[in-house]
Amino acid sequence: MMMMMMMMMMMMMMMMMMMMMMQRGDPLCAQHDAVSVCLAECLTDCFRIGNLMLFYTAEEIEQLTVDEDLNDIERAVYLLSVGQEVQRASVIGNLPNLVRQNPAETFRRVVPKVREVLKGAGTEIQLSAATSFLTILQDDIILIHTHTYSILKTVLLHLNHRDTVVSNAWLETLLLAINALPKETIRQEVLNSLLSKSHLSQSLHARLATCRILGKVASKFDSQIVKKELLPLVQALCQDTECEVRVCMCRQLESVARALGMEDTRMELLPELMKLTEDEENGVRLAAFDTIINLMEIMDSDDRLHIVVPLVMSVCQVSPQVDDAVVASLSFQFGKICSGLAGTLSDEQKGQLLHRFKGLCLTGLHTEAQQTNGNNEATLIRCNCCYNLPAVLVFSDATHFLTELYASFCSLCCDPEVSVRQSAAACFHQVVKLLGSNVQLVHKELLTLLQDDALEVLDALMDHLEETLQMFFSKGENLVLDNKGFPELLSTLMFAEQRVGSSLRWRLHEKLLQRYSCLARLLPGELLHQSFSPRIFLILTTNKVLPVQREAARTFCTFLRYNRKQEQRREMMERLIQDLAQGRSYWNRLRFLDICETATEIFSRKYFNKHFLIPALELVHDPVANVRYKLCQLLPRLRSSIRLPADKQLLHQLNFCVQKLLCREKDKDVVATIRKTVLELDKLDLTEPFHKRQEKDLLDQKKEKEETLLLEMEHLERQQSDEKMNSKKLADRKRRDSKTSLSASKSMSMSSSGATVSSSKEVRKAKLLRSRSLSSQPTTSKSLNPDRPQKMKANAPTGHGESSMLLSKDDCLSSTRYTMTTQSSSMPVLIRSNTTSLLDRVSTSDHRSSNVDHQNNVKEMRTKRMEHKSSILDHRTSTFEQTDHRTYTLDQRDHRISTLYQRSKTMDRNYGGKDSHSKKLSM
Repeated sequence: MMMMMMMMMMMMMMMMMMMMMMQRGDPLCAQHDAVSVCLAECLTDCFRIGNLMLFYTAEEIEQLTVDEDLNDIERAVYLLSVGQEVQRASVIGNLPNLVRQNPAETFRRVVPKVREVLKGAGTEIQLSAATSFLTILQDDIILIHTHTYSILKTVLLHLNHRDTVVSNAWLETLLLAINALPKETIRQEVLNSLLSKSHLSQSLHARLATCRILGKVASKFDSQIVKKELLPLVQALCQDTECEVRVCMCRQLESVARALGMEDTRMELLPELMKLTEDEENGVRLAAFDTIINLMEIMDSDDRLHIVVPLVMSVCQVSPQVDDAVVASLSFQFGKICSGLAGTLSDEQKGQLLHRFKGLCLTGLHTEAQQTNGNNEATLIRCNCCYNLPAVLVFSDATHFLTELYASFCSLCCDPEVSVRQSAAACFHQVVKLLGSNVQLVHKELLTLLQDDALEVLDALMDHLEETLQMFFSKGENLVLDNKGFPELLSTLMFAEQRVGSSLRWRLHEKLLQRYSCLARLLPGELLHQSFSPRIFLILTTNKVLPVQREAARTFCTFLRYNRKQEQRREMMERLIQDLAQGRSYWNRLRFLDICETATEIFSRKYFNKHFLIPALELVHDPVANVRYKLCQLLPRLRSSIRLPADKQLLHQLNFCVQKLLCREKDKDVVATIRKTVLELDKLDLTEPFHKRQEKDLLDQKKEKEETLLLEMEHLERQQSDEKMNSKKLADRKRRDSKTSLSASKSMSMSSSGATVSSSKEVRKAKLLRSRSLSSQPTTSKSLNPDRPQKMKANAPTGHGESSMLLSKDDCLSSTRYTMTTQSSSMPVLIRSNTTSLLDRVSTSDHRSSNVDHQNNVKEMRTKRMEHKSSILDHRTSTFEQTDHRTYTLDQRDHRISTLYQRSKTMDRNYGGKDSHSKKLSM
C-alpha cells in the first residue's frame, strides 16, 4: 500500500514538472509529447487502482474478480446473476456488442437475464438498458423481424414506470425506434397498447405518452388507416379533461393532418382546431394557433382567407400585457404568416400587419420594468422579430425599406439587450442580400455591430461576414467607396480584430482571421498590402496560441496568393524567409514549417517548389532538435509536391536532406521519426490510388492556371498604365509641338516681312545674280531642271516651317553668289527677261510644292482615319491585339516622321549641291 502511494506521488511530481515546462515553452516538452501522454495514462491507472484499494476491502475485490477462462456470453450471464450493480450496468451497456458478435446466444441467454434484472433495478441500470435497446433496434446487423418481439415487449413494459425519468427514457427509446420498425410490428405491438392506454381511467403520464406515440406513428401509415384507426383516438384526446393532454395532442395534429391529406383535414381536423383556439386555457389556444399557422401550406386559398386571416388579425389585436405567450408565438410565427398570406391580404391588412410588427420590435423598451429588472418575455419577442425581419422585408418590398422598416431595424441593432443585438447580427447578411444596390442604407448599422462591446455580437456577425462584405464592396461600390464610408469600414474591421486579439476569446480570434481571408478577393491589393498584411504577419510572429497562429498563416498565404503586384509578393515572401525561416527564434522557424504545410494546400506545386521548398529543406542544418523533428514529419508532404522529371534537382536535394538526417542525426526522437518517414517516402508513390493522384493533379493544374491568370492580369494592368502614361506624354508633346510651330511660324513671318522691307535692294540683286547663273549654265544643266520638281514632290516636307527654312538658305547662297559675280555682269535687258521667267518658274514650283504638301496632308489624314478604324476593330477582337496595334502604329508614325526628316535633309543637300554647281559655273 505504501509503495503504491509513493509511486503515485512520484508520477504526480513528474506530471507537474512536465506541465511547468510546457507553460514555460521549453523545447524538451515538444520532443517528448508521447512520453507526457504515457505518463498521463499511467497516472490515471494509478489513481484508479488507488481508488479500488482505498474504497474496497480484500473480500470485495475477490468478489469482483471473474474467472478469465469464461467467454463473453458466460461472463455476462455470470455477472448478471451474481454480480454487483456496477458489473450489471457494465454488462447491459455492452449488450449491443454482444448482439453483434453472437446474436443467437445473446438473445437466448443474456436478454432474459436482463429482463429479470430490470424488474427491480435502479435508475442507472434502467437508463443504460434503454440506451442499449435503442442501439439494438436501430442496428442493421441483426435480424429485426426475429428479435423485435422480445425487445418491444421489454420497452412497452417499462413505459409506465413509477419514476418519471425512467418512463420518459423508455418513451424516447420507443419514439426513436419507430422509424426502424416495420409497419406490421407497429400495428400489432404498438397500436394495440395505445387503444388500452387512451382511456380516462389511465394515468396522465400514460395519456401523454399515447399522444406523442400517435403523432409519431401517423407518418408510417397511409391516409385510410389513419382515418379509420387513429382519427377517433385523436379526437377523443383533443377533448380530454386535462389541459396538458389537449395541449400535447394539439401539438401532434400537424403530423396527423399531413398523413390524412388536405380534404380529410378540412373536414375532420380543422373544426377541432377552431374549437381549440377558443379554449379557456392559454396554452391550448397557443398550441392551436401554432398548428394552424404550420398547416397553412397544405390549405387552399379559401381556407386561408376565412380561417387563418381572421385568426391572425384577432391575435394582432391582443395586448402584450393580456397574453404574453400568444404575442410571443405571434412574433415567432410572423415570418411564416407574412410569406403564407402575402397573396391573400388586402393593402389595409398588410399595413396593419406591418404596424403590428413595428410595435413588436419595441416591446418592453418604453416600460419602467424593462429598464429596471428586464423582461425575459419582451426580450424573446424582440429576438423573434430579428429572426423574422428578412421575411417581413420581402413582404413589405425592399424598395420601401427606408420608410417602413429602417427605424425598427436600427432599433434592433442598438437594443439594450445583448441577445437581441446578437440576433440582429445573425440575420444581417440576409437583410443585406435583400437590399441589393441599396446596401448603403445599413452601412451605419454594420459599423455599430462591429464596434459592439459584447463579443457575442461580433461572433454572430462573423458567421456570414464574407457574404456581407461582398455585397458592400460590389453592389454598394458606387455609393460607399466614393465617400468616407470605405476607409471607416476598413478601420472598424481592424479595430474589431485588435479588440478580439486582446481578449481571451482565442476561438473567436481564430474564426475572425478565417473570415478575413475573404478580403483578398474583395479589396484592392495595394490597400490590403498596406493595412491588413502587416497586422496578420504580426499576429503570426507574436501570438502564443497555436490555432490562431495557423489561421493567421493561412490568411497570410491567401493574401500572398491573390496579390497582383509582383513587387509586393516578393516583399511578403522575403519577410517570410528572413523573419521566420531564417529567424533567430526556433519558434518562428517552427511556424515557417507550419506555413509550408498550409502553402501546399493553397499554392500550386510550381509556386511552392520555387519559393518554399528550398528554405524548408535548409532547416535540416537547424541547431534545435524540435525544428528538425518537425521537418522530418513534413518531408512526405514536401515529397508529394515534386513531380519528375521537371523537379529532378529538387528531388536530389530532398534525398540529400534525408541522408544527412540518417547519417549525422544524434537526437533519438528525430532518428526514430526520420526512419518512419523514410518508410513513408518509399511507399508514397505505391500506396496512393491513381484516381486520387489524378484528382490532385487536376486541382494543381487549376491552381497553376489561376496563378498564371493573375500574372497576366498584372501584366495587362501594367501595360494599360504604361499606355495611359504614353498617351498622356504624346498628348503633351503634341501640345508643345503645336505651340512651338505656331510661335516659329509667327517669328519667321515677322522676320521675313522685316527682311523684305529693310533689304529689298539686296533681294533684287540676288534675283539678278540667280538669273545670270541660270542663263550661263550649259544645256546639260538645263536638262536636269525638270527633274527637280519630281524630287521635291517625292521628298517635299509637309511643314510650313521647313519650306521657309529652305527658302532662307537659297537666299543666303544667292547673296554670296552676287558678291562674287557683280563685276562680270553685262546685258541688262537679257537679265531682266531671264529674271521674270525665273520668277514665274519659281512661283509655279512653289505652287506645285504647296499642292504636293496639301495632297500629302490629305493622304496622312486618310491614313490616320484608316488606322483609327483598324484600331477599333482590333479592340473588338482582343485587348492584347489592340495594345500591339497601338504600339505598332506609334512605331510606324515614328518611322514615317524619321523618313520625312531624312528626306528633308537630302533635299537640303541637293539644293546645296546644285547651288554649289551653279556657283562653280558662274565663277
